[in-house]
Amino acid sequence: MKLIIQIPCLNEEKTLPIALDDLPKAIEGIDEIEYLIINDGSDDKTITAARNWGVDYIVSFHRNKGLASAFMAGLDVALENGADIIVNTDADNQYLGEDIARLVEPILKHKADIVIGERPIDENQEFSFLKKKLQHLGSWAVRQASHTDIPDAPSGFRAFSREAALRINVVNDYTYTLETIVQAGREKIAITSVPIHTNPALRESRLAKTMFRYVRTSMLTILRAYLIYKPLKFFVFLSLFPIVPGLFIGLRFLYYFFTTGGAGHIQSLIFGCTLLILGFLTIMIGILGDAMSANRKILQNVQYHTRLDHYERVAAQRPDKREKGIIFDR
Repeated sequence: MKLIIQIPCLNEEKTLPIALDDLPKAIEGIDEIEYLIINDGSDDKTITAARNWGVDYIVSFHRNKGLASAFMAGLDVALENGADIIVNTDADNQYLGEDIARLVEPILKHKADIVIGERPIDENQEFSFLKKKLQHLGSWAVRQASHTDIPDAPSGFRAFSREAALRINVVNDYTYTLETIVQAGREKIAITSVPIHTNPALRESRLAKTMFRYVRTSMLTILRAYLIYKPLKFFVFLSLFPIVPGLFIGLRFLYYFFTTGGAGHIQSLIFGCTLLILGFLTIMIGILGDAMSANRKILQNVQYHTRLDHYERVAAQRPDKREKGIIFDR
């Protein structure tokens, strides 16, 4: 059983060695542990720090592509190099390395394919009252969209089985945390969470410059993921806003038509019909989206088997021993 721990990095020259030193060197049930760094266009000495520490693999972007792209590139290289379990953690040492054993336990026991680290948000003194409430609100929204019970959706501390990593797709450019949970819930991938601890922050969060931007982008990410997996349900709900008042206005016109001949109410009839047409067009968009969603499932299945075949061929060609610090340019 091989575990690869991946860390996305952006200018983490100072904090990366601290995070790496905290990672476990052995875990019960794991035969081999390797370490992977995704350099997301850093302009400092992040790669040098990683090589000096002795990481096994380095994925390097020539320019900053964002956390979601870094995460997916890390999964790709980890799968190519035979990972049975992949753990994603942060370079700022927010998460305790010793909790990785707790994180991978449900996968080792075949109880889950994705495990999310649940932070003690209410006990975190570094989170403001507003941030705590927004974290809970965001996690609630993800639970509703994904039909899961994950209490800390934004947590980046998570483990994936090889099977789950092969099926994961992230299409937004912002972050992988929310979309992967929605996808897991909708695709019936076994997902759970375990309580973890956190270290004091070594630097400010770089995910969003302001709280408003973070909330806005997170809500749009959740909405987009929901639209991808449940378009018909979303657009049928959306169609109720024009259809209900349209029906009310239409019934009102019929009442006046049969009682007074409808004189003077033609404008309301036109308005009501316009609302009904808008509602039915919205439903048609949902039907088209549902057809595209069904086609997308077929494409995902094709992608899964293509990935599986690719990684098996790469594994067959991989030498038994490789030097550390191999750089994969992206």
